Amino acid sequence: MGNTFGRIFRLTTFGESHGSAVGGIIDGFPAGIDIDTAFIQNELNRRRPGQSKITTDRKEADEVEILSGVFEGKSTGCPIGFLVHNSNQHSQDYENMRSLFRPSHADYTYYNKYGIRDHRGGGRSSARITISRCVGGAFAKLALQKHGISVQAYTSQVGNIALDKDYKKYDLSQTERNAVRCPDAVKAEMMERLIANVKAEGDTIGGAITCVIKGCPIGLGEPEADKLQASLAAAMMSINAAKGFEYGDGFDCMLTKGSEQNDIFISDGKHISTQTNHSGGIQGGISNGEDIYFRVAFKPVATILKEQQTIDTEGNPATLKAKGRHDPCVLPRAVPIVESMAAMVLFDALLQSRLVK
Repeated sequence: MGNTFGRIFRLTTFGESHGSAVGGIIDGFPAGIDIDTAFIQNELNRRRPGQSKITTDRKEADEVEILSGVFEGKSTGCPIGFLVHNSNQHSQDYENMRSLFRPSHADYTYYNKYGIRDHRGGGRSSARITISRCVGGAFAKLALQKHGISVQAYTSQVGNIALDKDYKKYDLSQTERNAVRCPDAVKAEMMERLIANVKAEGDTIGGAITCVIKGCPIGLGEPEADKLQASLAAAMMSINAAKGFEYGDGFDCMLTKGSEQNDIFISDGKHISTQTNHSGGIQGGISNGEDIYFRVAFKPVATILKEQQTIDTEGNPATLKAKGRHDPCVLPRAVPIVESMAAMVLFDALLQSRLVK
């Protein structure tokens, strides 16, 4: 099933949405790194359900239990095992979906590939599995802090309400001040109102998340098959409901000429930098020392609370009216997931570059 991420820093995840627990094993994590368990728990708190009126009503504490690999507040270099128990499953809400395929969900493809599927909340295809990614990402962030590297994501679009693509126009420290995780307070209120209205209709809506990586050294990524942007794209596109990825100016570069798009090199006598950063901090698949920034597009959640036509496992026409507790928009809770995947990619690239002492 491809349950392991990374080459040197590796995260293997396990669990299902309505199973007893989800968790993972982190391998390749260096010894001697200070482990702030409160920080790790806070990363999970940012992802957990039931945190506002615009997220799912499912109530979970999502308390992480670290089983191994940490001793007296430091990593030991041994595999880090962790567990998060599920405690608020309403599996009966999914009984009417046992033999029905939800449109645009993973039900049909899972059933055809494996001949069996867990219909309770989507089982392994549920976004609840991203808990493990947030824990892995939290460990990666703690390691990146030692190297002065920060990863900050925010909601930059919901439906047709969008921020300017230039992240430098915003104070990203304001991101956590509202439920939608948008650094623009006015746009955040508009986004939150839109999500609430969509939720009241029993429908869902999509949008985009922007991520900014600062302090990345020159030289991460490989020039051919393992380009840094390719690794970031693969990580982002593995997140539930992700539909698109662009870095730097992305698709907007089609509207400019080379003379407008090229980033001119400058030097202050000690350091080389660029006047602009249309490249998004990556050139030739290798980080160039400038800020890395990218956007991830997310579709509306597939499970809606409106009647839909579908088929059952025998191919017969059927009508589906979903029940249960679902996010009307993934964006607010996906922000820490995007950060986590980016942090794991960056730290793995840092280890591969041999820049970690």
